[in-house]
Amino acid sequence: MSTERMKLLESRLQPLAATYLEIIDESHLHAGHEGARGGASHFRLHIWTDQFDSLSTIARHRLVYDRVSDLMPFPIHALAIVAKPKP
Repeated sequence: MSTERMKLLESRLQPLAATYLEIIDESHLHAGHEGARGGASHFRLHIWTDQFDSLSTIARHRLVYDRVSDLMPFPIHALAIVAKPKP
């Protein structure tokens, strides 16, 4: 199930033209957590893209959340983001 969600997340982020993208499923770390009920996923995202140049951290996160907001809080309950401009 989470593999499908990871692929969905990756496809939603495709327009950001990431030079580096890593999606880590951390759902197992949240077993028993209220947000994990019903099978919601917890992910950590590392994303680097030129589109983050000159943006603040908050603006970078907003850009990511704008792409996936309809997936939250279900099927994705939590998304930890590390967003950087292309190195």
